[in-house]
Amino acid sequence: MSAWVWIATLVALVAVLAVDLLIIGRRPHEPSVKESSRWVALYVGLAVAFGVGVWITAGGRYAGEFYTGWLTEYSLSVDNLFVFVIIMGRFAVPRQFQQKVLLIGIVLALLMRGLFIAAGAALISQFSWVFYIFGAFLVYTAINLLKEGQNDEDDFKENILIRWSKKLLPVSSSFGDGRMTVLTQTGKRLFTPLLIVTIAIGTTDLLFALDSIPAIFGITKEPYLVFTANIFALMGLRQLYFLLGGLLERLVYLNYGLAAVLAFIGVKLFLEALHTNSLSFINGGDGVHWAPEIPIWLSLLVIIGTLGIATVASLAKSARDKKRDPQPAQHP
Repeated sequence: MSAWVWIATLVALVAVLAVDLLIIGRRPHEPSVKESSRWVALYVGLAVAFGVGVWITAGGRYAGEFYTGWLTEYSLSVDNLFVFVIIMGRFAVPRQFQQKVLLIGIVLALLMRGLFIAAGAALISQFSWVFYIFGAFLVYTAINLLKEGQNDEDDFKENILIRWSKKLLPVSSSFGDGRMTVLTQTGKRLFTPLLIVTIAIGTTDLLFALDSIPAIFGITKEPYLVFTANIFALMGLRQLYFLLGGLLERLVYLNYGLAAVLAFIGVKLFLEALHTNSLSFINGGDGVHWAPEIPIWLSLLVIIGTLGIATVASLAKSARDKKRDPQPAQHP
């Protein structure tokens, strides 16, 4: 991919972030369902249009890789939202300030994932056997997701950086006007809890990136497609958070669907590693050509089908549970 394409993409990304910052900075608020729906539709439309552009300029193969990678990253991001809900509730962040925290978290996520993508691309170009590690890690992650089952509040535990920040930094008890610092009546400047929440969101997304980056490299080896798929998956995440709302609690089988997707991609990576094998203790250092190759169209069908089944099954179970245990009638 030429340098000017990278530059144009980064300029467009900065422009979109600047618009988001301008909107939030001028009017901090909790977006309505209608507003969130428009923004999510816009970002999904942009992703679809970008994929069409890839198809026209580079061919159907790369367009398929982009769409598959974007869908995978988007589905993993939805799972991340549940933990974000827990964090917001744990720190009692006022709804009108949650947009700001999410936007800062998304910016941090883009920076961290950019570094991860660069490191992953460098590793892959030098050591093809790293696919064995990526594949094994994704299968291991899938097994852990199956063991954990449905998301709950235990999924978020304060890491050492959060505990250190709460202990050593002068933090006020008030969120003030939604800024990172507040000036007390005595003239002392303190950090607001928004800083701690931002650290929690940023470090949590760093852990999520450990799953998502190997997963998308199992779909495409093109760093540009990996980066842009992550951009489009993250850019609408803030609005998706407010749009889904209580629906997240109804997606009870989402973790099982994601586990199946990660396991599938892990196996796909392992098979590709066998094809390009250079390890002397496997087949004498030669490629294992009998190992089947999984085409991108099949990967796309498996991912869409798995996530679709998990979503439909989740909503069906929630509907059955609601009928079986209806809310008690309200009396005046």
